[in-house]
Amino acid sequence: MQIKWLDDLQAIAELKNFSRAAEARCITQSALSRRIRSLEEWVGVELVNRGTYPVQLTAAGRAFFDESRELMTGLLKLRATLRAGDRMPGQSIQVTAAHSLSMTFLPKWLSQFHAHDEGFNARVVAANIHDAVIALEEGSCDLMIVYHHPLAPIVLDPSRFGSLTLGHDAFIPLCAPGKNARPRYSLPGTPGGSLPYLAYTATTFLGRVADLAIRKSGVRAHLERCYEADMAMLLMRMAVEGHGIAWLPESAAAEELSRGSLVRAGGEEWAANLEIRSYCAHANQNPTMRRLWKTLEQSAVLQPAIE
Repeated sequence: MQIKWLDDLQAIAELKNFSRAAEARCITQSALSRRIRSLEEWVGVELVNRGTYPVQLTAAGRAFFDESRELMTGLLKLRATLRAGDRMPGQSIQVTAAHSLSMTFLPKWLSQFHAHDEGFNARVVAANIHDAVIALEEGSCDLMIVYHHPLAPIVLDPSRFGSLTLGHDAFIPLCAPGKNARPRYSLPGTPGGSLPYLAYTATTFLGRVADLAIRKSGVRAHLERCYEADMAMLLMRMAVEGHGIAWLPESAAAEELSRGSLVRAGGEEWAANLEIRSYCAHANQNPTMRRLWKTLEQSAVLQPAIE
């Protein structure tokens, strides 16, 4: 039995919908269904009544869910206590951040915060959003910093977790320049000349936002997937080499844009706005984290815009 199966069951219990639960867990619906089946096989009984709408847990599922949640709470609390002894010395926090934010936004944000408050030590782990959420829920980090989009939300229990906006970032289509510094590939392309598309893998957060940006343009995009990756930085390197169009956070591509090694491949109708959010567990008792969170709630100056 895997712990993530219990989180899957919790998502179904709370959202009562396989599709929404899969989105919250950042996996495909088929993968979620397989994992719930595996959990049911391990327990030996049916836990989810798939014949009802909205989806409901069976009586056995509710009993198993309640008992396992209580056991997991105790286990995670014990782990948090043990991990506290492995913290960095002095006043410190453990941060889990999205890969691109850990290299672009986070250093600048920490510098601005330190300029307005006494310093603290920080241990930063870069992760995809799925793993970042797990780290926050399991108490493996004090602070999670990730992107947010209203049409691809991160579902966290508001009674357990708080969130604050730290800034915003544009999410734009970019490609290498061609002649006269014009884009080598220009959206929307043509039916007879599909544009090479450097895409995120299907289950990633930025992949979902890219799909939303393409749909919201109102124009049919003629794109052909030629490369997939789960990290923006990998797609950016491919775009710089001229392999196609990639949707990227503007902050991640700031240096390439200033040097002219990347240019916009489409207008504002192809762009999306990303919110940069921080998340913290209400039950977090790290005094350095509590002081930081209070300052963030009170001070707008610590919410820089990405340029």
